[in-house]
Amino acid sequence: MSTPTASTAQTQQPVLVEHLDSGISRITFNRPDKRNAMNRAARAGMVRALDECRGRSKVIIVTGNGSAFCAGVDLKEGDVSTGDAELDRRSEWPAVQEEIRSHPAVVIAAVNGFALGGGSTLINVADLAVAAAEAEIGMPEIGFGLYPTLAGPAAQLRLSPKHAAYLVLTAERIDGTTAAQWGLVNQAVPRAELDTAVTALAARVASFDAAALQWSKKALWKIPGEISEWTGAIAYGHEVADELRARSTAVAEGLGRFRAGERNTGQG
Repeated sequence: MSTPTASTAQTQQPVLVEHLDSGISRITFNRPDKRNAMNRAARAGMVRALDECRGRSKVIIVTGNGSAFCAGVDLKEGDVSTGDAELDRRSEWPAVQEEIRSHPAVVIAAVNGFALGGGSTLINVADLAVAAAEAEIGMPEIGFGLYPTLAGPAAQLRLSPKHAAYLVLTAERIDGTTAAQWGLVNQAVPRAELDTAVTALAARVASFDAAALQWSKKALWKIPGEISEWTGAIAYGHEVADELRARSTAVAEGLGRFRAGERNTGQG
């Protein structure tokens, strides 16, 4: 996979976006001296990067420069505006999570280091995640006398009750290996192997049909998040299949190859 060289002007931006091969893009948080805490400029940069990827990227890798993945919202920044009311609305931290959740591309979190508070929220809202074994993931909010407003609910929806409670109530950090054992991430690898592992995962996912990925992502959020009853879930599965048949020739082509005894993408 080729990686474009960023210009000096680009590297000064709080969020970098690169478009790689085969429908894969990478969004990188670029405030390493602030542990990639998300100030208004970074949040707006994230929204712009997601917009840039819309319609051209099947898979988006999200990662951070330096020792941190993301330390959450920058609490030291006051009420700052971009000067664009619509962008301000979309770059509020809860809205950024919805931008990721509703984006047509599959989002993979490459957790390279510290993921604290809102950084852990990003792991939970990503569709897939790979962490460095040495990463540190936690929620410090209880130490401020707070309940983690986004990170808490995100963990409670994704993790077992006791694992979520441990993160919320102790302010202790877990490493990437523990995060994989708990199901917070799909895989943990040594930090030196993170880029290779994430790139391989992104390439595999991007090898599939774009419409199939987009609608499968929708179904993964819909069930059981909105539909938890069996009959309704199966009915929604049929709706998704009908949408894909109407929107893409990939289904007919794939069935044709199968009937002809040929292998489809992803088959061993």
